[in-house]
Amino acid sequence: MENQLIDRQLLLAIEQGEIDKARTLLNAGASVTFQDADGRTALMVATQKNNLEIAKLLIEAGSNVNTRDITMLSPYICAGANGFHEILSLTISAGADLKSVNRFGGTPLLPSSEKGYLKTVQVALAAGIPVDYANKLGWTALLEAVILGNGGLLYTDVIQELILAGADIHLKDNHKISSCEHAIKMGQTRVIQVMNGETVDHPVVQKTKQILHENNLESAMDFVEEALLSDSNNIELHYYKGYILGEMKKHDRACMVYNQALQINPDALEFYFYTANALRMAKKPEKALEEYDKAIAKDQTETFYLYHKSNYLRELGRHEEAVDTMNILLALQPNRYDFSFHKANSLRSLGRHEEAVNEIENAIKNDITNPLYYLHKAQSLNLMQDYEEAIKVLTQAISLDQSDENLFVEMTKAQLALGNTEQAKVFIEKIKMIDANHQSLAGFNA
Repeated sequence: MENQLIDRQLLLAIEQGEIDKARTLLNAGASVTFQDADGRTALMVATQKNNLEIAKLLIEAGSNVNTRDITMLSPYICAGANGFHEILSLTISAGADLKSVNRFGGTPLLPSSEKGYLKTVQVALAAGIPVDYANKLGWTALLEAVILGNGGLLYTDVIQELILAGADIHLKDNHKISSCEHAIKMGQTRVIQVMNGETVDHPVVQKTKQILHENNLESAMDFVEEALLSDSNNIELHYYKGYILGEMKKHDRACMVYNQALQINPDALEFYFYTANALRMAKKPEKALEEYDKAIAKDQTETFYLYHKSNYLRELGRHEEAVDTMNILLALQPNRYDFSFHKANSLRSLGRHEEAVNEIENAIKNDITNPLYYLHKAQSLNLMQDYEEAIKVLTQAISLDQSDENLFVEMTKAQLALGNTEQAKVFIEKIKMIDANHQSLAGFNA
């Protein structure tokens, strides 16, 4: 009990960013393997807080970058999903399992492409994470960047990086639509040009991007600022100046530059996304959310800003607000199975399991052969203690996919809850056949 007290003190110190206290607690015997009720280690807390200095300290103290929390996130996956590229690089150097995926079956490359975290995408690709790997929604990183992007300056750069790394623009999703076809349907002119191998960048931008690839931020800044002296109304140059400032961690100055671009062209709504990202990295959540709202108010039929606002609300743990935002999205696009899926997960986080089951039904209706949705429906049913119904749903899911150990984990839980020990043992053996070291096995004694 005394050991757990010091372990919890370590997590609290990290939550509050107190590195000296964290170092003292480690020296006093605090464990880097301790996990709280959410399965978070000290390193996971440091990662969520994007505290590079503390993350370094914990990795040096022996923290495991692959330990998962109850949502199946590890510090490695979490860093990638949140665009914390410096911590992602640390975890890769410390032995991250590059084959590991999140609960949606995605590597860090997928959520970083989805959210427009360009530098994180570059780090993931440089580490050798497969560019055409598809998650359980049937989406590759390129499909995510097109479907959930806006075709603007940032997403075009993300897509360009993926294509240069060998991404196949003709790979199709579960509905037999390729990223190229999605881009055409969504009117992403700039993205289509990149996919066709055309040059879309201003000559100064081409040189700037070359310098950025050499990680020479100061030279890139000098080059862009010189160009702006003779072309002060070029918002593309303003974007790159803001981007460079962000990489320099000068987030307030980046916001100023993005706002200058909005003064030049008030219809360039993508710059609200850039200001929101800068404020997020500056750890100013309320101001970041205000930027999303400005864009949403200017175009209430556009889903891009609503979706990324909902992403950020989930990241902040503000699931009530995330559900409200997803309701607006689903009113605009009721057949979006990914919207229903995210809403259902927020509802489950709020303990509203019956509503989560109802919402996941909409995802199933619109993507009927995808076992991912059946799995999440069963997880909610297990939490509601409706084990017999969970078994029915899981039986259907397993008929669609016998390679996902998570299906067998949930089936084992349901069988044990009903006292079906012998049947549970069968499913435990299935888990072992898929992944003998699966952490979920530790909870089963059957």
